[in-house]
Parts: sequence; C-alpha cells; structure tokens
Amino acid sequence: MSKNKSSGYKSAYDNGKIEDREGISCVRYKCGLLSTIQDVLHQRPGWVEVKDDGEWDFNWCDVAWLRENFDHSYMEEHVRISHFRNHYELTRKNLMVKNLKRYRKNLEREHGRMEASKCDFFPCTFTLPSEYHLFVEEFKRSPGSTWIMKPVAKSQGKGIFLFRKLKDIMDWKKYNPLKAWLYRDGFARFSSTRFSLSSIDDKYMHLTNVAVQKTAPDYDPEKGCKWQMQQLRRYLTAKHSREMVETLFTEMDNIFVRSLQSVQKVIINDKHCFELYGYDILLDQNLKPWLIEVNASPSHTASSQEDYEMKCRLLEDTLNIIDMEGRFIWHMLGIFDCQEYGNGEKCFFKKLCKQNV
Repeated sequence: MSKNKSSGYKSAYDNGKIEDREGISCVRYKCGLLSTIQDVLHQRPGWVEVKDDGEWDFNWCDVAWLRENFDHSYMEEHVRISHFRNHYELTRKNLMVKNLKRYRKNLEREHGRMEASKCDFFPCTFTLPSEYHLFVEEFKRSPGSTWIMKPVAKSQGKGIFLFRKLKDIMDWKKYNPLKAWLYRDGFARFSSTRFSLSSIDDKYMHLTNVAVQKTAPDYDPEKGCKWQMQQLRRYLTAKHSREMVETLFTEMDNIFVRSLQSVQKVIINDKHCFELYGYDILLDQNLKPWLIEVNASPSHTASSQEDYEMKCRLLEDTLNIIDMEGRFIWHMLGIFDCQEYGNGEKCFFKKLCKQNV
C-alpha cells in the first residue's frame, strides 16, 4: 500500500503487519494503465482493485505517477510497484548509451579487450548538443553514412528521422544482487514497406512501431506487422541454420545481461520495486543483434488476438514471479529464465524450460 508517511496505514491482513505472507487470500491492486494488464489483474483470483486513494498492496503504475509520488510514499514490507525509482538510467536513450559506454570501458580496464568486446552490440552513438563536436569528427570520418536521430524521452516513433547531411541537424547544435527474469516469448516487428536506403524519408520503410505502421496506406490489420518469436526462429532457421540462430539468441541474451550490469551500480535498488523492461533489438543482414533502446513502459495494448494472448501470458507470469500471494511455485512460471548476479559477476543460471523451434 502507498500513502504519505502520516497516513497511519494498517494492513487488513495482520493488524498492520505482514510477517508471514503465506496464505494471503486477497491482494489489493491499483493500475494506472488501460491495457492488457487491466484484464490480467482483474481476472487474477483473489485480487481486488482499489480506486482513487484506497490502500493498495500492488501498483502497476505509469512513470508519471512514479515521479510524482514515489519519494512521498511509505510502503510496507510486502508492497510491490512496477518501476524502479531511477529506471531511466536504462530506459532513456542517452543514459542507456552513457552507462553502456562506461561499463564497456570498465570491462576493458579490468578484464581486457576480449571481455569488453562482448558489449559490441550498440551502434556508434552521440548525445546532442553536448557531444556535437565529437559527433562531427565521426561524421566526417564516414562520409555518406546514414544516421538516425532519436529524441531521448519520446516513444512510438515520435520525432525520429534519418539524415545524411549536417545541415539537417543544425538545430541540435545548441547487498545488492541483480536478479533478472528473461521471458523467452516475444515478437518481431516489421515494416509494411520493403526496406531500402534509397529513400530515407519514408517512415513506413524505416520505423517498425505499430503506432506508425497502422497509419500506412496499405496496412492490413488482419495480417499486422508482427511475428511471434517462434515464427521468427523457424523462419531464420530455415533461411540460415540452427547454429546461426542459436548464436543469435545467445548474443541477444548477452545484450540483456550486459545492459543490466551496466546500470547495476546506479539503479536505486529498492526491495519494493520491480520493472518489466521491453527491449528493442535490430537484426542486420548478418544476424548481428543491435540494441536500439529499452522501454520502461512497453506497450501492453494488443494488435491482434495472438498478441493479446501472448501479453496476457507474460503479465500472468510476471505476477507469479512477484508472488504477492506468497505461494511461489516454479512450474507456474511459464517460459521465464532466471539469472542472478552479485557484484557484477554471474552467480548462477537456472533454465526453467527449453524453447523448441
């Protein structure tokens, strides 16, 4: 539950204290999002929604609520909330790159270039206007290259554009372990127009965001622009080989692990908090994965029935991991993997299930 510190909150479970969560039959939740998560929470046995200023045990909030309320809220031991206080260290594009660069530099200094090369999954990136002069030097070293400009704090493809000339961006001149659960399901997004660098002005060719693609003149809502992860794996295996696809997914696992480790020392680790991150990864023609960005609030709005069912499974398993009811059961976790790290080193890896192609 969250109230201000003078609220005098008393829990309905045990006279204001929850010393043993086993056997809890009612979880009071609050949700500030109107999407699939509402359906999942509403259908969960023993979970009751509270409105307005009602006392709650679980809050799936948006980041705006977090900024306004977190520092002024008192939370009991059992309470859970859906974001870390400074999640933006990973989910703001500029901070993500800053932390990855620092992490890679530290790896090279402490473990050598071979270890640092495992962070070779994000493109050459600069923050403008603070790094404008460094960017210009790199720009001149690679004449004719295509660059992409992305606002650091916008989503759904807003404000993104491609450029090849400096004149196009003149306006920009001015105890503590890490535990991560990796969901093995997901989806691949495509553009409705065949990709080509012959034209850099066609947003339907270069941006795969559903918010953008669904406005394309030839967009077919029945087909959409998404594939389930299994479908993508089957296609890539048939086109390339099983070995190449396994290497690809291993490299994507490396992206998840290294990006999280890069912010392990700066993310405020509050035991009340959890985070459901959405990773945007681009595959090039050589099946090399490139990290584009990490989303603090990945869309839970479904674009098809299949998409809806997949997101419901993801959210159900997320709630099982958070385990508000105190009944953690391994076999309930669907297709999550658990990875735990201490002091930046990998402590163990337990694979909960296998994903078959």
